[in-house]
Amino acid sequence: MSKVIGFGEIMLRLSTERHLRFTQAKAFAASYGGGEFNVCVSLANFGIDTSFVTRLPKNEIGACVLKEMRKLNVNSSHVIYGGDRLGIYFLETGAGTRGSNVVYDRANSAMANIEENSLDWEEILKDATWFHWSGITPAISKNAADECLKAIETAHNMGITISSDLNYRSKLWQYGKEPKEIMPELLKYSNIILGDLDTAFFMLGKPKQDPNYQDEKSLPALYDKLFNQLPNLKTVATTLRYTVSASHQRIGGILYDGKRLYNAAIKEVTPVVDRVGSGDAFMGGLIYGLLTYEKDTQKALDFAVAACCLKHTISGDFNLVSIAEVEKMASGDGSGKVSR
Repeated sequence: MSKVIGFGEIMLRLSTERHLRFTQAKAFAASYGGGEFNVCVSLANFGIDTSFVTRLPKNEIGACVLKEMRKLNVNSSHVIYGGDRLGIYFLETGAGTRGSNVVYDRANSAMANIEENSLDWEEILKDATWFHWSGITPAISKNAADECLKAIETAHNMGITISSDLNYRSKLWQYGKEPKEIMPELLKYSNIILGDLDTAFFMLGKPKQDPNYQDEKSLPALYDKLFNQLPNLKTVATTLRYTVSASHQRIGGILYDGKRLYNAAIKEVTPVVDRVGSGDAFMGGLIYGLLTYEKDTQKALDFAVAACCLKHTISGDFNLVSIAEVEKMASGDGSGKVSR
């Protein structure tokens, strides 16, 4: 049986309703989310044994997060407490030609101020088969980056598969460090990476590559450059997103395993209900696909793309879809007909 452990921050999400601008909003819809946690929710929803590690404030808001984790069947036994506040992000949902906008309010959050040696990673990971992290956590603070590295090194030493979503957020790196100073040490242990080549080389402090994802013949050589930089890398996946407007996305995907390039057909997604969390839905779908369809990499990629597409139709951070719904879309049925 597979057991996936995720590590990162859970935030309170406050979003405007009915596509209102921040200046128009008289109220905000409250929910919870966070890149790595969203992945764990997807996996738990697909029936994978999943546990999430984070730090929460010991107050009523922290208790709300804990209830949310339990409601979503994500194990919370390794949650620790401390700090004064939960991180917050405000979301203004775009429409048509107006894009969405995110404002973070997460400085000095419980997770940002995580204390050294507060987590026993050997104990946490003792039954795990997979560890997932993303570039968001080391962007929050030096404390969070240090703890993330400790978790990754422990997982590597224990022979656990390690996956990472690069998840570059320019608004987050505010503590005096650039990604190229932090990320190479963390990424060198990763076995599976989700992200585009530009972001990967940027985080490694390497020259821009300008990949042409339409030219499949040139891509393996570019991916090989990444493999040469990261000794434990086995698989790289890239979400292909072509934005027609905030309400219309075209989604596909590419996966390279060091030998062969796999390509998933582009799917039209319109209208978009909520784009936030769609990359996490791809990551969750990819992990599930690689665990479930071990001998069918193309099927794993198709599942990830379909999961990503479906997330665009669901409000909130979480991809609340079934395996059957994802497999139906992956097979080419995106009709959206009523199930009777």
